Amino acid sequence: MTDIPGGLGLAPEQVEALLATAGRAPSLHNSQPWRFHVTPQVIELHADRQRNVPVADPDGRELRIACGAALFNVRLALHGHGIRPIVTLFPNRERPDVLAVVRHGGSKIPTPEQSRLLRAVAAWRTNRHPFSAEAVALPDQHALRQAALDEGAWLHIVADPAQRAGMRDMAVQAHRLQMDDPAFRAELAAWSTTSPDRRDGVPAGAGGSLPEPQDGWVLRDFTGGTGPARVPGKDFEDNPLIAVLTSHLSGPTAEVQVGQALQRVLLTATASGLATSFLSQIVEVSQTREELRRLIGGTRPPQAVLRIGRGWPVVATPRREVQDLLTEPTTSA
Repeated sequence: MTDIPGGLGLAPEQVEALLATAGRAPSLHNSQPWRFHVTPQVIELHADRQRNVPVADPDGRELRIACGAALFNVRLALHGHGIRPIVTLFPNRERPDVLAVVRHGGSKIPTPEQSRLLRAVAAWRTNRHPFSAEAVALPDQHALRQAALDEGAWLHIVADPAQRAGMRDMAVQAHRLQMDDPAFRAELAAWSTTSPDRRDGVPAGAGGSLPEPQDGWVLRDFTGGTGPARVPGKDFEDNPLIAVLTSHLSGPTAEVQVGQALQRVLLTATASGLATSFLSQIVEVSQTREELRRLIGGTRPPQAVLRIGRGWPVVATPRREVQDLLTEPTTSA
């Protein structure tokens, strides 16, 4: 078993808790594609290419977004210890899988908002189950937008009926394109209905109800066809809040940055008692991702699509052991 080192003035047991917090971030199919290298001076965030999901994410875009979400959790955990983190993205272009380096930036008492978001990490879940019919209040919507802005991104709330209708069509189209691909179906099956002793993937209990593409928003089926059937118009909310997270730029750096914004939005929602899930198909398929960019009328590339509402408690997906998240020693940037 790999020993957990101390770092940034933290004892090994504190680093262990910090990395466990980092590992609670969302990722495509709960693949958890991150690793960390810890020294007394830095914490390096590495992309774990062995955990890539190449059919759904051939360019590694969602891998980098997931790692950005884990990076935001690292920042929150350091704030919780009274440490101001200094983050450098892609510190060494000759080592492109080192996505970020975090250094000790001095002592600083966490703000009430940072403490609130840190508490939300353990409570956050991807909720693939039905939400209630209760609408997301405008103050909550403003808070979600502000969370994205605070991390240099933009959250577009899809309120226009024509835009919503267009997005529903895109979701169905993307779902069908993916499910028509045998390689995609095999990859999805490999990450679905995972066994109790597996520390990644999506177990059937977290998979939600079976999707019905012809009936509204498409939710991906992680149950292997064993989940409870949807009852059209009854068991799923008619009008969830749909939001598109966009970045100002494109490329790997922008994707890590927008991952941090995504996590801040998700934790802000959780802290406000809201449930969230993803409509990932739309942005995973290049054709519908471009259609979505044109639909919302912006030049910013869409990076994530969220379904937000009031839900009921759901089980957590499994997480890798902290020792498995550590890399072999490397030369720090």
